[in-house]
Amino acid sequence: MVFEGIKTDFGPPYFRDLLHPVIAKNYRKWKYHEVVRPGVIKRVAESGDVIYVVKFGTPRLISIYTVRELCDIADKYSDGYLRWTSRNNVEFFVTDESKIDDLINEVQEKVGFPCGGTWDASKGEYGLSNIVHTQGWVHCHTPAIDASGIVKSIMDELYDYFTNHKLPALCRISLACCANMCGAVHASDISIVGIHRTPPLVDDDAVRRTCEIPSTVAACPTGALKPDMKNKTIKVDVEKCMYCGNCYTMCPGMPLFDPENDGAAILVGGKVSDARRVPELSKVVVPWVPNEPPRWPTLVKYIKRILETWAANANKHERLIEWVDRIGWERFFELTGLEFTQHLIDDYRITPYFYSEFRATTQFRW
Repeated sequence: MVFEGIKTDFGPPYFRDLLHPVIAKNYRKWKYHEVVRPGVIKRVAESGDVIYVVKFGTPRLISIYTVRELCDIADKYSDGYLRWTSRNNVEFFVTDESKIDDLINEVQEKVGFPCGGTWDASKGEYGLSNIVHTQGWVHCHTPAIDASGIVKSIMDELYDYFTNHKLPALCRISLACCANMCGAVHASDISIVGIHRTPPLVDDDAVRRTCEIPSTVAACPTGALKPDMKNKTIKVDVEKCMYCGNCYTMCPGMPLFDPENDGAAILVGGKVSDARRVPELSKVVVPWVPNEPPRWPTLVKYIKRILETWAANANKHERLIEWVDRIGWERFFELTGLEFTQHLIDDYRITPYFYSEFRATTQFRW
């Protein structure tokens, strides 16, 4: 039932109502766009209207005071409009080209956010976009590593790649705090995944007080939990446990945190795009790196080494997995100096008929 003139809070607002007037007027009627410089994109409509999109990298988690600062800047330069991208970049919309420099300077002076994160495929010039990441220690209950802290540490080292077009192709970096992966790490060029290496610790008293035993036992995907109804608690079969933390989601009496054994794995070679070759899942190249807050120097060193080795050796438009495919995995490990161990051997096999009979990609050959 529709009630005229009544607004409700059910669902998000209609996106067309939130577009900048120039974008709304020329919706689906754009002639071309060009990257004027790193962080600044010029979009020209068929009507002749021009709008500049100015992009800045931001943390995923920011305070309301920072949001208000950005809104004040948007009121001043962007007709009150701004948007956040899925990679935690904030974009302003400028119709007067002479305001771009003042906008960039004011954002950098007031909130310290860098302008960049763009690329120009027509010229083969690419910048590094922001890192997609999960919640981390600040909010999530099952992380093996932090998210915001590691992302900050990595992007501090890769700052020049964000503010300039120094890369040969697109490179997506993502981070998930645990193997449940609510980040996009399964298909990114470079990925960091938090790894738990010990089973949950059962606090019998907390289990009795706070947990529903049948639903907790049923939540385990590997059948590693058994009810101990005599003592009104739960037992863990360590041999079956895969350290996913699903039991802790159901039961606060089964914490999974282990500061000494939790760490991160590094994966490379994933991509979602269907261009030139089929989409790929990421592959493990570093099975475990210890937690080293607050700056995670070992993890940052590996990520920077992988990115810069690829950037120095890849051809134009050649994404990381395409470069590896060309030179071979043996050469990849030689160039990056990463150690190859038995933990990196992929022994998982998809059922042969699962994909072989379906031509689900543009890359097949008749």
